[in-house]
Amino acid sequence: MAGAEVSLEHLYRVFTKPEGKDSKLAQIEQHLSDNLADFLSQHVVTKVNSLEQIERSFAKFAVPEKPEFVTDHAESLLTTLVANSVNTYSPTFIGHMTSALPYFHLPLAKLLVGLNQNLVKIETSKAFTPLERQVLGMMHELIFKQSSDFYKTYLHSASYALGAFCSGGTIANITALWIARNKALPANAQFKGVFQEGMAAGMMHYGYKRMGIISSKRGHYSLSKAVDLLGLGRQQMITLDCPTQQLSPEKALAAGKQYQQDGNKVLSIVGIAGTTETGHIDPLDELADVAKELGCHFHVDAAWGGATLFSKKYSKLLKGIEKADSVTIDAHKQMYVPMGAGMVLFKDPNDSNAVRHHAQYILRAGSKDLGATTIEGSRNGMAMMVYSSLHILGRQGYELLIDQSIQKANLFANMIDEHADFELVTSPTLSIFTYRLNPKSVQHKCMAQPQIAHALNNELDKLTVSVQKRQREAGKSFVSRTRLQIEKYAEQSITVFRVVLANPLTTESDLQNILDEQLEIAQETKTWHKLTKKNK
Repeated sequence: MAGAEVSLEHLYRVFTKPEGKDSKLAQIEQHLSDNLADFLSQHVVTKVNSLEQIERSFAKFAVPEKPEFVTDHAESLLTTLVANSVNTYSPTFIGHMTSALPYFHLPLAKLLVGLNQNLVKIETSKAFTPLERQVLGMMHELIFKQSSDFYKTYLHSASYALGAFCSGGTIANITALWIARNKALPANAQFKGVFQEGMAAGMMHYGYKRMGIISSKRGHYSLSKAVDLLGLGRQQMITLDCPTQQLSPEKALAAGKQYQQDGNKVLSIVGIAGTTETGHIDPLDELADVAKELGCHFHVDAAWGGATLFSKKYSKLLKGIEKADSVTIDAHKQMYVPMGAGMVLFKDPNDSNAVRHHAQYILRAGSKDLGATTIEGSRNGMAMMVYSSLHILGRQGYELLIDQSIQKANLFANMIDEHADFELVTSPTLSIFTYRLNPKSVQHKCMAQPQIAHALNNELDKLTVSVQKRQREAGKSFVSRTRLQIEKYAEQSITVFRVVLANPLTTESDLQNILDEQLEIAQETKTWHKLTKKNK
């Protein structure tokens, strides 16, 4: 097919004049606006291709020489990209922290792209800057609940920041620990500060051999990235075993004391509010006391579970989060905002100054440029999406969404627990939990002869992997998998299904169909027949 004419006139039209209403792109836009779920069901994952097959559609490595017509390009995207994407809107997609979005985000996203504001500096964002500050204030108040005078003082202050918007939880966690590091090695009369002289000079000045972070083994992998980027070294990411899926305050305190007695410095205790794999919440209240005793920063990674604070019924699960020095929350998780909208909130607004930067052409001293206290420079105005969601849904709307997700998780967990051939591995605290296929005869064998449980678990691991892959490839539904260390099996690690129930459109019938499909797939495998034959 012939491409578009290469001329300035054609390029001007690309910038200023959309093609007619009958163009493919216009049709897509209209269909998306009319019924997003219908569009996705028709166009996404219309054929189940392997990754290798998909890669062949994107094998050309040279920049196209000539322009394409927009409508031709849109047609190409439908068949190569959209048709092979993941339908995260599907009510049977219950394997990851990505869910259906409220319809109003589509027109808002078009507005966001059209305005194309750059939040690094006020000269390219103007009204978006105070809007972002307001959203950060709202989330700060949700967590820390300071006085109205506090927010009047700090909400729009050029000298302080209540937090920072980020592309996601990884950057939010790194930002929090960056601030903690700079506060732990501050400037004084003999030292210009770690941000000026670097880690080696800072450690030497303060007499520390090493500096580390303590979390459970359920801590997010972004923490390992943080110790690497901050110059601490990955060996200083001290992860403690957690067979009950929570960080033990006693273990954290003992490990921290020993670490500091050896001439080191604990930079931060990191508590998790909604672990990625099981949805558990660390005992935040007690961990805050541990951090205080060790004299270190207390950070809470609430990327998943932070939105639970909207619920009057379940917010008590996060007791102690208000004692944190910093908190991470991802709006693109349980606040139903598009990727990527992460936030880090600082209890003390002055903490932001530990990483403040200036430049001559932007981020000038005294300005309200948001980039002065963020890792990222140029970034879009995702705060607008959070702002709109907070107004359109309100606290009560979010409360309903959070409550029904947790209730649905408990319902599904009960369905699994009552099924003869499934085993509930970790019960839901929030709306994430784990389970696996485990034939009734095998369960009886494990209980009667615990000495062979290890070998049987190895076979069950193979079964879980096989079923999870086949279910994903079939394309009807999706549940993810992971490996966990389980106290029940003498702390043996086992492979399990990991379910995330966040989509409000998922029904009990959908959940039953997922279990039925998993059992049907399992019963067709050699591993199932081997297990059930051996244990009759």
